[in-house]
Amino acid sequence: MALKIIYQDEHYIAIDKPAGLLVHRSNVDRSETEFAVQQLRDQIERRVYPLHRLDKPTSGLLLFAFDSEAASRLSEQFLDHTIKKAYLAIVRGYAPDYVHVDHPVKAQQDKYAKNNGQQGITDVYTLAKCELEIANDKYPKSRYSLVELRPQTGRRHQLRYHMKHLSHPILGDPRYGKNIHNDLFKIHFQNQRLLLASIGVSFIHPFTQQVLELNCLPSDDFMAVATQLGWSDIIKNRCRPHTQALSLDQHQNQTDAKTGI
Repeated sequence: MALKIIYQDEHYIAIDKPAGLLVHRSNVDRSETEFAVQQLRDQIERRVYPLHRLDKPTSGLLLFAFDSEAASRLSEQFLDHTIKKAYLAIVRGYAPDYVHVDHPVKAQQDKYAKNNGQQGITDVYTLAKCELEIANDKYPKSRYSLVELRPQTGRRHQLRYHMKHLSHPILGDPRYGKNIHNDLFKIHFQNQRLLLASIGVSFIHPFTQQVLELNCLPSDDFMAVATQLGWSDIIKNRCRPHTQALSLDQHQNQTDAKTGI
């Protein structure tokens, strides 16, 4: 199937990556033969340069450049952590309304690791909570939360590791999650994936100097679970698909209005 294109101009292109697809060839999973870079290149018949990474089981907005100059210019913003990214996740338990996580990420515990822990910063916002009449382990009911995650750093497995650190692991995560809850979602909601989706990216366009805001809804398989939990409208209102280019002043005014300044 063709990859869904969220945004495209003469320098950059953004797609909605499906869960289960690697961004590019990796020693982490040598058995894979399909990659987002290859599929997009073949689809649009142009070379593309990935600008950031999503884990294989994570779906959502993924950004590419069309040439090395465009990639280099925007990569500086990634290195400076000035690009704003947003994710949605469904997690175990009642998460706090807001928490700022500043905790070293020690996710790279395999032979490909380049470090044994780097500073990781994530802001967590809880959008909704629910309690299900489904027993798990020693509890007669099960509780879950819909959270928005805004990473300020970009460590491998950062969001998954931070939610485990908070004791609110992401559903469907075989590495950092709880099998009893993962199995519960498989049985009751037919979920077969990590419930983590990239929904937004905002950055200063290096060539136009406008603030470019890209958003997209989570994929259908994520939304199918969220709908059964009663969160479909909340998600649609939060991340209604749109592309918006603003001047720096317009962007600051909009930000001030949202924060009540």
